[in-house]
Amino acid sequence: MYQEEFITLGRLMGIAAGKIVDNQLFVKFKTEIENLSSLVKDYHNYNGWFSCEFVNKQLASLSQMLEKQNIEHFCRKYSLGQLPKNPKRVKVIPAGNIPLVGFHDMMCVLLAGHTLVVKHSQKDRLLPTAVLSLLKKINPKLEKHIVEENDSQRLTFDAIIATGSDNSGRYFDYYFSKYPHIIRRNRNSVAIVWGNETPDDYKLLADDIFAYYGLGCRSVSKIFVPEKYDFDLFFKGIFHCGDVINNPKYADNYDYNKAVYLMGGHKLLDNGFLILKEDDSLSSSPGVLFWQKYSNVDSLTEHLKKISSILQCVVSKTPIEGLETVSLGMAQNPSIFDFADGVDTMAFLKQL
Repeated sequence: MYQEEFITLGRLMGIAAGKIVDNQLFVKFKTEIENLSSLVKDYHNYNGWFSCEFVNKQLASLSQMLEKQNIEHFCRKYSLGQLPKNPKRVKVIPAGNIPLVGFHDMMCVLLAGHTLVVKHSQKDRLLPTAVLSLLKKINPKLEKHIVEENDSQRLTFDAIIATGSDNSGRYFDYYFSKYPHIIRRNRNSVAIVWGNETPDDYKLLADDIFAYYGLGCRSVSKIFVPEKYDFDLFFKGIFHCGDVINNPKYADNYDYNKAVYLMGGHKLLDNGFLILKEDDSLSSSPGVLFWQKYSNVDSLTEHLKKISSILQCVVSKTPIEGLETVSLGMAQNPSIFDFADGVDTMAFLKQL
């Protein structure tokens, strides 16, 4: 269902992000594209974390995901094309931590032929509303299959996909346990540093760390480094990302965490826009990156396997046998088949 609509939407996102030139589509949707571009430009006024650079990055990433060959492959795999015998109303509650973070879930609901009931996060309401409006402009028949819930409404639904923190996950479990559901909680991503990375490798890793200011579950919040690792290599490799400190919210996090750690007597590595702290934990705040040493790859692999249930992805220059990894620079560019938390959303929707 709606394959062509999502292919067209992807191209329109690419045009708005400045990554695609399509004069025919631009003329047809000129007003909508200009409105979307204007919203992106000023979106930081709505949410200080959502800079124009990173919103455009998300639009470009989704545009690539929605390319014709990707959509067709996805729909063939799941035998999509006809309405299910008994379409359901599926509620989607995105986390709102990065722009359009719930797009993949919303896309899956509609491609599966169900009605989307979406409760937008207050952190990211305007952008997904604009994108869904664009989708309805492409095909007005979608109007009756896309329902956006506001704060004063409690709309009926048959199944739910909800994403949030560990605390909100417990809330979701309690209130939605009687419905077919996917409930997602906190996850983090890590990177393995080998010590032989090139300057170009570090640039790719820097994108995995700093994109969306480190707020995404696919953002690298911790690196594992070999014994006697030279951190000067790392700091030189990420030097080009220093502009992140110009974001007031990022700067506030950086300053606050630095003050807290220094008062606590912690040893830190610091380059003026990123704090490196040796820590066994996974989840670091914006402006902070945890690090931990490993003595050999086998023991590190076993450790990562044990904590796989709280990992979103593992970034590595070199593939590791027995461990699913993501290439440097690709953490923030998931494919259409990369389901959050490794849970096949489309299989869930197909069996409703």
